[in-house]
Amino acid sequence: MQHKHNTELDAAFLDWPVHMQRALDLADSVLTAAPNPRVGCVLVHDGQVISEGWHSAAGADHAEVMALTNAGRDPRGATAFVSLEPCAHHGKTGPCSDALIAAGIARVVIPMQDPNPEVAGKGIAKMEEAGIEVIMLPDFETAARRLNPGFFHRIEQGRPLVRMKLAMSLDGRTALANGASKWITDAASRADVQRLRAASSAVLTGVGTVLADDPSLNVRRDELGLSEAQLLRNELNLQEPPLRIVLDSRRRMPPTAKLLGLDGRVVVYSTVSAENSELLNSENVDLRLAGSGDRIDLQTVLESLAAEYQCNDVLIEAGPTLCGAFFQSKLVDELVVYIAPKLLGSDAKPLLDLVGITQISAAPEFQIIETQQVDNDVKLVLKPLANPGFTE
Repeated sequence: MQHKHNTELDAAFLDWPVHMQRALDLADSVLTAAPNPRVGCVLVHDGQVISEGWHSAAGADHAEVMALTNAGRDPRGATAFVSLEPCAHHGKTGPCSDALIAAGIARVVIPMQDPNPEVAGKGIAKMEEAGIEVIMLPDFETAARRLNPGFFHRIEQGRPLVRMKLAMSLDGRTALANGASKWITDAASRADVQRLRAASSAVLTGVGTVLADDPSLNVRRDELGLSEAQLLRNELNLQEPPLRIVLDSRRRMPPTAKLLGLDGRVVVYSTVSAENSELLNSENVDLRLAGSGDRIDLQTVLESLAAEYQCNDVLIEAGPTLCGAFFQSKLVDELVVYIAPKLLGSDAKPLLDLVGITQISAAPEFQIIETQQVDNDVKLVLKPLANPGFTE
């Protein structure tokens, strides 16, 4: 079935870039809707915007349904600009394509198909069969993908997108020799990390970090740095904290660990049986096997998080050994680095434990995606470039 393209837009909709960009912006106003993608919708009738909607959390109204509900008038004959193909399957909510058909929407404008096999092309086909004109705007596909990189990664590659957070001094150190690290970066950077956590399906660390620092790895609402309006828009997704993942090959994590006493589910991956584990009696803890001996299979962990928990993205906040292991397994998709204008000295702790780099030409390289000054710190977002330099 051929999909119509932007050359078929009539004169009443020559301002389509404005409406499509608004749909994308509405989707981007929400931190996460995991495991679903973030989606925005704008309803336009006779060249006038009559309603808007966004998907704020799994189980909540989808963007199209919110826009139809909030229209305040009969939307029959309107055009819906949606940042992703409307769904055609039953999940926690009904199909959006059915809602658009029932409302008498005349035209639906989208940037791309949904990659989810349950949806891909099916929403388009259902709407076209019902007489709705479906127009594809492929020029907006890159922007639509950028909204939901973890969702696309999970659907297309079978594992979550792995985002690693690192904080360091100017000389590449993460803590003093005595372990003191609070605080290398300033409050604005720490608030940015809180938003990273809130936007992630899971936060992952190693048992070494748990034993040394006893972290919470939770999202602290009062530290997000969001306005009241932004907090209200994210109210539903903030009620569901990200999974907290601990890699603990020998099950050394104590039952008194702080993160076990907080709301939300904890998943502990080990290489030994859970038999006789003190954590078996914890209602909010899942115990999983991944690997053997002292080595957890990181690929198995990620595949499990995608298949069992529908994790779109995982934020790694761990020590240099585990972070180095993810790099050497070539499983890091994005690096977020906060650099503080401080010097900690040559005896301070390094950023990563990496081995097997014997030539400069084999050193891992990165593409800088974003640079931002965060108060007195600098934030870098980078993507690793393909490099054969690590020895397995």
